[in-house]
Amino acid sequence: MTSTSEAIKPSIFGAPYRALTIGIILAISTVAFEGLAITTVAPTIAQELEGLHLYGWIFSAFLLNQIIGTIVMGKRIDKHGVFKSMILSFVIFVIGIVVAAISSHMLILIIGRALQGFGAGALITCVYYSAAVHYPEALRTKILASFSMAFVLPALIGPYIAGYAAAHVSWRFVFVMVLPIIVIALLLTLPTFRTLPSPRPSSSSKQNYKEIHAILLAVGTGTLLTGLGWLPDWKGILLAIMGVLIMMKPLRKLLPEGTFSIATGLPATIATRGMYVACYFATESFVVLALVEVKGLSEDLAGLIVAAGALSWSGAAWLLSVLDARDHGKGRKIRIHIGVSFIIAGVALVFAAIATTGSGIVIAVFSQIIIGFGAGLANPTTAAIALQYAKAGEEGEVSAILQFIDSFSIGLSIGISGALVAISDTFDWGITTGIVMVLSLQLLFAIVSFITSFRISKNNRVAHTEMPSNMS
Repeated sequence: MTSTSEAIKPSIFGAPYRALTIGIILAISTVAFEGLAITTVAPTIAQELEGLHLYGWIFSAFLLNQIIGTIVMGKRIDKHGVFKSMILSFVIFVIGIVVAAISSHMLILIIGRALQGFGAGALITCVYYSAAVHYPEALRTKILASFSMAFVLPALIGPYIAGYAAAHVSWRFVFVMVLPIIVIALLLTLPTFRTLPSPRPSSSSKQNYKEIHAILLAVGTGTLLTGLGWLPDWKGILLAIMGVLIMMKPLRKLLPEGTFSIATGLPATIATRGMYVACYFATESFVVLALVEVKGLSEDLAGLIVAAGALSWSGAAWLLSVLDARDHGKGRKIRIHIGVSFIIAGVALVFAAIATTGSGIVIAVFSQIIIGFGAGLANPTTAAIALQYAKAGEEGEVSAILQFIDSFSIGLSIGISGALVAISDTFDWGITTGIVMVLSLQLLFAIVSFITSFRISKNNRVAHTEMPSNMS
């Protein structure tokens, strides 16, 4: 017989939490869809708007401004509360969607993507704040786990749906189709957000300077990528040098001390993660361009191939949880080595898919399965190890560093890759040469990541904790 206490056991879908839970899952799924689905339609957008030389900016504008949105909105919540911050985040995100959907020039589209990125980062910040404040400790892990699940469905079906919409309706529909979902999410979340308490504003100089560092980093990175896109013109060289100089100080401030020298422990963990994450997502973004432009596949088929990687990632993450429970985390470091090795093999197979005669579909699918499996092994593991290195009370700061390195490294890698395609176009080398240069860069990132992974710990064992479900 079930006891009364068991019968009324609290749930994230219980009456006090149901509306907020569904609303924030919809919000996260929308952000994830916009981030992932655009991968499939980006080649079509670049063709129609005659902006192939700015291809990388479709992604980099979103990711770099996501960093700014995350940090700026975190500070705004401290000052003005989460209710007003959530409304502002939604408004900016929706404006970005509309601007991108109606754009008639590549630069206008990039502005829309920048607004989307800022709004996405701001939305996620508000959502995580609500999880910390509104849900009791007993439910916090479950709501965070649901955030991870909110990314799974868009990853699996988003690229295919976007490709199908672009092929049979218009790439603009990929942007506007999420607007009804955003409205529903807003209606479900705002009543609860109105009741959430405001935190006490932090007077920490470190917190105050984070916003400035994030903005400077985005400006510096944007300057670098613009300069690279203008090479070999002397103005491009000058801008690239200026960008690097602007980036260096804020990057050192936002990353753990010792990251550039690959110091053992947390710095090496962050450096390893940054490089293989950069490789995985840049490869995913440009393999669609290769399949559409070089191999002549349709957008929906290319999107379906990319979705195979997301499915493989999910399978690897499940296997990882089983292995982690079995050996209590003792094999985490070796699993990072294996995961990055799979990523290297996956990138090599992408080369083979492009070089082979015919469509190369079978090799392309296999490449995405291999690279997705590797990322699914490595990503949750580096997150778990990074949190093990966090001192008591610093878990939130380390989580923020993980989110930062993901957004920054992907944005920078895709931006540089886009510049390589632009350089190839400038010298009339052809799209295939540009993509080969991009893949060569990603392969280099993965190899360096494999080497630095040996400095994650001084030995093969790292103190273990439970694998964080929200870090997949």
